[in-house]
Amino acid sequence: MTAPAASTPHAASALLAAPPRKPGFRPDIQGLRAIAVMLVVLFHSGVEVLSGGFVGVDVFFVISGFLITTHLLESLEREGRICFGSFYAKRARRILPTALLVAALTLVAAWIWMSPLLMREVVRGATATALYVPNYLFAQDGTDYLAETTPSVFQHYWSLGIEEQFYLFWPLLLAVGFRLCRGSERRLLILAAALTGASFVACVLLMDVSQPWTFFSLPTRAWELGAGALVAFLLRSGARWLHAERTGLLAWVGLAGLAAVALTFDEGTAFPGWAAALPVLATALLIIGGGAPERLNATRLLRLAPLQFLGAISYSLYLVHWPLQVVPQAAVFAEEPLPTPVRLALGAAAVPLAWLLHRTVERPVIRWSVLKRGPAWVTGAVAVAASLAVIASAAGISHLVPQQQISSDRTASPEQQAVDPAGTDFVPANLSPALDHVAGDNPAVYSAGCHRDEEQTDPGGCRIGDNPEAPLVYLLGDSHAASWYPALEQLAQEGKIRLDSNTKNSCLPLETAQQHLERPYDACTQWRQGVLDRIEKDQPDLVILAGFNNRERLQPQQGEAAEAQWHDGLSRTLAEIDGPRVAVMRDVPTQAQAPDGCLAKNVDAADACAVPRQEAFDEPLVEAEAGAVAEAGSEATYVDFTRYFCNETNCPEIIGDTVVYRDHHHLTQTFSRELSEPMWEQIQPLV
Repeated sequence: MTAPAASTPHAASALLAAPPRKPGFRPDIQGLRAIAVMLVVLFHSGVEVLSGGFVGVDVFFVISGFLITTHLLESLEREGRICFGSFYAKRARRILPTALLVAALTLVAAWIWMSPLLMREVVRGATATALYVPNYLFAQDGTDYLAETTPSVFQHYWSLGIEEQFYLFWPLLLAVGFRLCRGSERRLLILAAALTGASFVACVLLMDVSQPWTFFSLPTRAWELGAGALVAFLLRSGARWLHAERTGLLAWVGLAGLAAVALTFDEGTAFPGWAAALPVLATALLIIGGGAPERLNATRLLRLAPLQFLGAISYSLYLVHWPLQVVPQAAVFAEEPLPTPVRLALGAAAVPLAWLLHRTVERPVIRWSVLKRGPAWVTGAVAVAASLAVIASAAGISHLVPQQQISSDRTASPEQQAVDPAGTDFVPANLSPALDHVAGDNPAVYSAGCHRDEEQTDPGGCRIGDNPEAPLVYLLGDSHAASWYPALEQLAQEGKIRLDSNTKNSCLPLETAQQHLERPYDACTQWRQGVLDRIEKDQPDLVILAGFNNRERLQPQQGEAAEAQWHDGLSRTLAEIDGPRVAVMRDVPTQAQAPDGCLAKNVDAADACAVPRQEAFDEPLVEAEAGAVAEAGSEATYVDFTRYFCNETNCPEIIGDTVVYRDHHHLTQTFSRELSEPMWEQIQPLV
């Protein structure tokens, strides 16, 4: 993400280092850039108190719009036109060298340290970045920027794409508008306000249509840069109140507003939409107030040396901090972000790297006389060549990746499901499913539309099984319950049971307060109660409960430990199921690493990916769960498949020729189906 240098007459890019201080230099904007980049870096480094730190990007957008529009308006006033060749060449010299170098280095780092299975997405991201359209790649993929657990190493380039596209169109619009308005800056202001307002309306309305497209596309984010542009028009208007000392208080109001947003927004905030107006307005107030006499404004704070330093390297810091977070996470095959101390250390390491990049690449290239003094087409040709070099590198890596083996040359025999499996210590050539299909080996309940997402509350189930004499079995729980669907589906197809499947994302089968994205999960409560009402009405022969042993799903209750809350919640559910027998499934082992990624890196040492048995379970929750079942008496049974997953020491990721897990804690459809016979042995006495 970029923004012009913090001098009004010489705008460049909001994250770029300012040139030597000249008349018009705004140290408050330099300091504001520092605050914005640190919000983003600390947010990505896991500082929970800054749960809304992602709005730092919106701050940059406003700064960019302000400084670039100031520069363009001065050009129109001075010369009556915009020299497009010079404008675009200057932008390219400031933005592209650092961005493309970091992209190339990220591509190489990913090739060295990340799993071959992830490289297809890395290559796509690198190519989109080199073509200046990464934001549209993520929009098309439906990326959730605030909730992705395994994000792209190029995901932070989305904001750079927005600004590059804005820089392409905005000068053209201003130049045409200037002609249509016959050189009237006031009329041009009205036109700019209309375009900004239209973009904001589109942003608000499209949130209900597609949040990813609203988040990543230029038409729905341009209003934030447009807001900065309107501030530029305002400050050029010469209004008397802008130069009054009390106007400086607006900067403090803006700073307080920005702090409030950073502390209160979080992953559950519907963003951008209406919510984005708050950080945008706060930034606009900071810029307006910072231009007033210094006695009452925030410039003394913002011009502090550490903030000026961070503001100077902010562009490089923004670019390097993200791959430093994501590549190590992917290298250790972690689905969730690394521990906070590690992430903070990586965030801190980004600062000296950014300084080095700023001193050796960013500033020198801006001053290269061969580009600075040469015709604009020379800069354009170099920019195109650099972009093509990144694309060629991506293509080369794309060609090499398929040649990297993701299995050994040996085969493994299918293994009848038995207790205490030794596991297969290599990745068989006949692995099922194949390693590059493991992540997508989902139960059919998903593709059939029978699994409810977080927002859905419809309690209707999906029933399979054609034998009218077979016992009716209800399955109730979250995605871990859905992991058992293939085994039960096989029994239904064999005519042994009729299955009524009822599963919902992140919704435990516990009668207790639950949360999703740290907010009350009311949709879960409503859905679960609806399913329990159906159970009361249908009186099935057996109800199977299953859920992920994850204490973070529980909404904390004052004075109550998670184990007690889990125990009491399950006890209430068991008490509410009046009549049918109940089987409570003990949870499956949780893996420390993403199975497919780890196995691809250890094709001849698959046992290196196995999790130690003592680390695979949250034992206090398991004990609380087992205690609740025991207290329920003969109507409830605890079904424990642990010995089918683990031996005495560890829980292997490959048993026979089958991959057990599709991610950290869900079974593959293939392995679940192979458990149909052991499942029948467990539930037959209950039905």
